[in-house]
Amino acid sequence: MDEPVNREDFDYTFVNATARIALYDDLKSAPRITEIQPDTTAEFIEKLTTTIWEQAKLIGGSLPYTLIREVSENFIHAQFKEIVVSILDGGNTIRFADQGPGIREKENARKPGFSSAIEPMKKYIRGVGSGLPIVQEYLDNSDGSIVIEDNLNSGAVVTITLDPSYKPAPAKPVEPPTRTSMRPTMSLPLSEREKLFITILMREGELGITQMGEIAGTAPSTTFNTLSKLEDYGLVEKLGKKRSLTDLGYEIASAL
Repeated sequence: MDEPVNREDFDYTFVNATARIALYDDLKSAPRITEIQPDTTAEFIEKLTTTIWEQAKLIGGSLPYTLIREVSENFIHAQFKEIVVSILDGGNTIRFADQGPGIREKENARKPGFSSAIEPMKKYIRGVGSGLPIVQEYLDNSDGSIVIEDNLNSGAVVTITLDPSYKPAPAKPVEPPTRTSMRPTMSLPLSEREKLFITILMREGELGITQMGEIAGTAPSTTFNTLSKLEDYGLVEKLGKKRSLTDLGYEIASAL
């Protein structure tokens, strides 16, 4: 049996493990398996989240990217040990399993402010105990559910489910403002990264480029370019060295 790695001694800059994503068309046949190979932590989380979201969407799932990312980031607490993600029910149920230390206080894990994050983790996650509460709040208001259980021998299993019949209330139509900097070829809907950025800004308020990059898991150049594009669209504005949503940006983010 391997000796447990001290949390303070673990190298959080690189994920030296392979995650497996099992996509079930139904439970009468074996799942299709996709592997996420070792990578830097930010890239690993980004690839894992994007792959899960794309595969769930492909078979009809409607769980938002941001919810999938919130749960995927939680694997850092398990030091990314033996990650298995199962996509079920036409993409509307996703089960996240690991063989880390597990989650002892499952009810508190759903409440803001309870966190086991240590300093090295906070380069990649917020570390303030907001992740699972955000997921809980969304699903509570969307005819969905989140279940936190112990894995078979060690670790945790988090299952999120969204009722496929749930349809959010349509947002009031809004006209984009006239801006001299707006590109004439601007088109909506936004890319998934742009949607992620405005969703983060709606949740976090004002953010600098470095803070946004850490939360979204994007490189500085990608973060800057995406925010600049959102400024051109009239969805984001500068406040000193930080960015925040405009009124239009808030309305669009609220409708996602």
